[in-house]
Amino acid sequence: MPVLGRLLGSLRRCLEGFLDTRRGTNSTYRIADFGMAAFSAFFMQSPSFLDYQRRLEDDHARSNCQTLFDIPKIPTDNRIRDMLDPAEPDLLYPVFAESVAILEGMNGGLDKFRRLGKHVLIALDGTEYFTSKKIHCHNCSTRQRGKGEKEYFHAMLGATMVAPGHDKVIPLEPEFIAPQDGAEKQDCENAAAKRWLAAHGEHYAPHNPIYLGDDLFSRQPLCEAVRAVNGHFIFVCKPSSHPLIQEYISGVDLQTHEEIVKRGKNKIVHRYRWIHDVPLRDGKDPLKVNWFEIEILNTSGEVTYRNSFITELALGYNNVAELAACGRARWKIENETFNVLKTKGYHIEHNFGHGKQHLASILVALNLLAFGFHTTCDIADELWRSARDKIGPRRPFFNHLASITSFLIFDSWEDLLQTLAFKKPPPRPP
Repeated sequence: MPVLGRLLGSLRRCLEGFLDTRRGTNSTYRIADFGMAAFSAFFMQSPSFLDYQRRLEDDHARSNCQTLFDIPKIPTDNRIRDMLDPAEPDLLYPVFAESVAILEGMNGGLDKFRRLGKHVLIALDGTEYFTSKKIHCHNCSTRQRGKGEKEYFHAMLGATMVAPGHDKVIPLEPEFIAPQDGAEKQDCENAAAKRWLAAHGEHYAPHNPIYLGDDLFSRQPLCEAVRAVNGHFIFVCKPSSHPLIQEYISGVDLQTHEEIVKRGKNKIVHRYRWIHDVPLRDGKDPLKVNWFEIEILNTSGEVTYRNSFITELALGYNNVAELAACGRARWKIENETFNVLKTKGYHIEHNFGHGKQHLASILVALNLLAFGFHTTCDIADELWRSARDKIGPRRPFFNHLASITSFLIFDSWEDLLQTLAFKKPPPRPP
């Protein structure tokens, strides 16, 4: 199991860096086992996984937590929450980069994510993962609801490697939207995106990234933050929020390109228009950007889709269609990342534990890593793919994974996946 084993090893090494010093400056407690225990439940997509393993451990002095996740003794749920609460999630961030490194190291693994030549696409977007009118901590954001009721919530900026026409996405390090020390205003997506770029932009610069985002990001400070870390951008540019650009393109003979696209028996038209070097804002030193638009017309000539974008990349007849496809791929972070995390077994919005310090965010980071590990194995691990192919879609696969490990103990991931792939018989019941 070279790929999954490498990922799990990377996670454990990072978790071993978490030290609990609450008992005094002369006493430390390593919490790798607590982190691996929480991660194992997310990875197996089974809220009962740890309960099943405790029963196996009680009856047979062994469990799959021990053999698959290297957890010598399974801690209680309350102990897991207590020990993880002070751990800051950014200590896990090197593990996110490990997935990208694995894909880059395999033959053509990362090439499937490259577009417009050698660029990778990184979509940025915000999402909430916890809401309550009562439970809260110092990391909560707040808002007023109804008759002055205060609502507490946790949110994060997600970053995901995407590609149009590719059914896989790779989650990258999140940036949590939370009250910032010394800040008078409440934190927001835009500020979180700037922090993400400052923290991770240089690391991903060798991949020649193009950052994708909605209209909130198509403002000069964020565009400049992208360029400062040698990145590129394709951001949605709504006419209503960019009146100056609309003034520039009004009455101008824009360059235009049309393509006929077949959908079944029907032929639809993709129409593109663009212009170079328009100012992004009024005032001093405006950033010059290139604006483009896509319209999709049905067989009756009616416009069924329209969107416009800004970029600093050059536009032309030979690349405007691909640029538009890349810009539209930003939706993958919502449809194929957030939606999967919320509705396909990860239950990221469920309150697994709020804590008083960082528990909610560390659990979200572990959940994101589980999703990332699954995707990386889908792409790069032959035995994992063989088991997935044999069983089928995501939900049946994880149902099989959770159920078979509830009463059988496997000596290794290789044994478990070979059993699921019907390449060897299951072990005898303990």
